[in-house]
Amino acid sequence: MNGLTKKIYTIALTSVSLFLAQSCSEDGKPNAEQELTQTDLQTIMETDDISSIADNALAELFADDTAAKAGSSAKTNDCYTAEYSETGFVATFNNCVLNGTDNVNGTVTVTYEVGEQSASFTATYVDFYVGTIKINGTRSFVMNGNMDSNSFSFTVTSDMSVEFEDESVISESGTKTFGFTFGEDLQSSTFSLAGNWTIEADGNTYAVEIIDELEGSLSCENITSGSMIVTKNGLDIVVDFGDGECDDQATIIYPNGASEEISL
Repeated sequence: MNGLTKKIYTIALTSVSLFLAQSCSEDGKPNAEQELTQTDLQTIMETDDISSIADNALAELFADDTAAKAGSSAKTNDCYTAEYSETGFVATFNNCVLNGTDNVNGTVTVTYEVGEQSASFTATYVDFYVGTIKINGTRSFVMNGNMDSNSFSFTVTSDMSVEFEDESVISESGTKTFGFTFGEDLQSSTFSLAGNWTIEADGNTYAVEIIDELEGSLSCENITSGSMIVTKNGLDIVVDFGDGECDDQATIIYPNGASEEISL
């Protein structure tokens, strides 16, 4: 789960998504056709990883938007051409490396609204390539801040598909809400994750439902409390992250009542 926390730190700074990674042991599982395997969970993780790469590619464009409003409404360089307006921008990438990603190629349209303590934007990808991976669809972000409580949250709603070089396709739809509260130190600074989302890949359907908000401290490498249900083709598996203690353990509970401890 170390990678999840690293993603959460990235989200706090750049408004990208996080990925979900878990593992299961061999005890008490259903038959092989129904079990939730490490490969299945890597599929869930991979989709969010790729989505985050696409989101990262937007960071420089948002920075350039500030300059565009003060001067020219267009920008061209060796990497991309962008046309800015009062409500967003359209950017076309020219097979370049941006913000440390693989080569980026294709078009993205972003529209947004900004308020005093909230902001929202929608990114629409059309044949948008990150390396050999093609992305189509939309991701909408709504961000809210509370200066009095030193906290902010944002909700990501996705409806997108990811096509790989071998023509296999993964699709993702649903909503995730990330929350952050900053205290006087890392121990008192916390993050949370809630939401429901679905992934389709390799003929399987995976649904994730957060039933008790996942929470953690920025001083701990793992999620420390909360629970979720991961469903694969109708099979519901509960993942319980504990009661707040900083450790690398979670409990898996299968439909037949069998349970096991796993390391994150």
